Amino acid sequence: MKVQFRECDFFNVWIWVRFETMPSLMERQYIEEVFDSWFFLGKLGAFNAENLQVQEVGLDISYMDYDLAEGDRSLVSLMHNMGEVEYEGVWARCWFDLGTTDAIALDMLINALQQFSREYVAIEEVIVGGENEDWPIPTSDRPEFISDPDA
Repeated sequence: MKVQFRECDFFNVWIWVRFETMPSLMERQYIEEVFDSWFFLGKLGAFNAENLQVQEVGLDISYMDYDLAEGDRSLVSLMHNMGEVEYEGVWARCWFDLGTTDAIALDMLINALQQFSREYVAIEEVIVGGENEDWPIPTSDRPEFISDPDA
C-alpha cells in the first residue's frame, strides 16, 4: 500500500483510497466502518498527543499510576466533522474537518488501513489531502452539508 501526502488543511481535508478492484457492497461497508470508527474516536479526543502516558512509560506498565488530571491539563484535541464516504470506480474518498486533533490520528488511520489492506480488502494507495486528478473535489472543497462561512 502506497501512502502519499498532498496539501493538507486539517479543517478541510479529503482522504482518498484506491483499491485493487472495484469494492463490493460489503467491502464498502468495511471501509466506511474504519472511517466511522476512526472519526468517532477523534470526536471523543482520543488522538491527543499531549496525553500519551502509557506510551511514555514503555513496555512495563504493571502497576503504573495513571494521572487523569494530566489529560485535563492538555489542550483539547477533537475532530469536528466528517462527510459521507463516496465511491467512483476503484476509488473511495471522504472529507474530514480534523479540527484540533493531533497528527498522530493520521498515523493511527494509516496503520489501520495497512492492516485492513492485508486482511480484508487490498488497498493500492492512500492519499491524504489535495485533489485527485481522476475525480475532482466539489468546487467548494467541502461536502454540501457544510455551510461556507464566507458565503
